[in-house]
Amino acid sequence: MFSFNISPGFAWLLVVGAGAFEIVWAVGLRSSEGLTKFWPSVITLAAMGASVVLLGLSLKAIPLGTAYAVWGGIGTVGVAILGVLLYDEPATFMRIASIALITLGIVGLKLVD
Repeated sequence: MFSFNISPGFAWLLVVGAGAFEIVWAVGLRSSEGLTKFWPSVITLAAMGASVVLLGLSLKAIPLGTAYAVWGGIGTVGVAILGVLLYDEPATFMRIASIALITLGIVGLKLVD
């Protein structure tokens, strides 16, 4: 359909953006109460689409496994942090340590690419 090149640096920005939209849609799922509230559902579905499109574009310059793992990691860490901050989920040592390990994995994948 479209043919254009994406630099590796820009591709990484796309993955970060895709991860941010993943956080939005994951939190939106809760706010939409199972996609039964109109505006939260619209925002959730739009964020889902934006997340997948940005991830797909990033694959022009980043290997699939790396991009997908980083995308998922950003979403996981972001949603876990927001769960603690917004929804009073427990901030136990193991939860924080696990978030830190996921973050280290994301950084490690970026460093080896």
